[in-house]
Amino acid sequence: MTNKNFLLIDTIHPLFVQGLLKLGYNLVDGTLWTNEKVLDELPTFTGILVRSKITLDENFFHKATNLKFIARAGAGIEHIDINEAKKRNIHLITAPEGNRNAVAEHALGMLLNLMNNLNKADREIREGKWLREDNRGTEIHGKTIGIIGFGNTGQSFAKKFIGFETPVIAYDKYVEVNASHVTSVSMEQLFEQADIVSFHIPLTTETNDLVNDEFLSSFKKNSYLINTSRGKILNTKALVKHMKSGKILGAALDVIEYENQSFESQASIADQETYGYLLASPRVLLTPHIAGWTHESYRLIAEVLLEKIANLALPPLPP
Repeated sequence: MTNKNFLLIDTIHPLFVQGLLKLGYNLVDGTLWTNEKVLDELPTFTGILVRSKITLDENFFHKATNLKFIARAGAGIEHIDINEAKKRNIHLITAPEGNRNAVAEHALGMLLNLMNNLNKADREIREGKWLREDNRGTEIHGKTIGIIGFGNTGQSFAKKFIGFETPVIAYDKYVEVNASHVTSVSMEQLFEQADIVSFHIPLTTETNDLVNDEFLSSFKKNSYLINTSRGKILNTKALVKHMKSGKILGAALDVIEYENQSFESQASIADQETYGYLLASPRVLLTPHIAGWTHESYRLIAEVLLEKIANLALPPLPP
């Protein structure tokens, strides 16, 4: 490549910038650019760094006449038109290795918090209440952990339970579940066995609204639910319905369907009644899409992307 102009649309750890400069790239900071300016300037760049601020659609790729690769600071690619990238032989580099441990630790932390009423008990003590029986917890030990999606984060989450002496089962439609401490199951078996269900799947046309009323009705046990993947895989109205019935004992949600694409804020919420239930329920734990947002993952994502660019270890585009 003779043209080594690289555009930063989103922020990333300074280590990435320093590394690209050493590799001879000419960096341009476009983090404050409008979408229109990004498209106007796009033809001059060979590489680009994105998170989720803009949509890389057909119009974007039509403008990207010299683009050779896209570095996605993270794992999710629902905002990138993969087919358009393929047609133009543009490599897509992602860094799921960078935040898989962060997501797994966060999911486990949310689960422990939820099952042991930690937020509720803490708040009550601050209000002058000392309610031991009301806050009797439930142990993970002996429960069956069901993991849906066994990619980077699903595998990392599964490892966290090795010391809990509890069975872990996993279902993935596309990835082989191959781990000594995890049992591969069908979706029907997971519906039947799981006490705790954690989602680690991408947002696609197939998974959008996957966890709906019919899906939640299929579980044979009353269960806890964790979502650290994407908000739109889970139908909030269906979740609330099954929480009210007791089918879902508690929900730990780092993502909700009411997020904007950039994940930096909530979108306009039309169904205030449903959302209000989440906010009011002591059986719901909410965090603002920060499961993979640790100091360590911030640096590691940069390191992973740098290594892939430096070694030209550009992974093939998804099928």
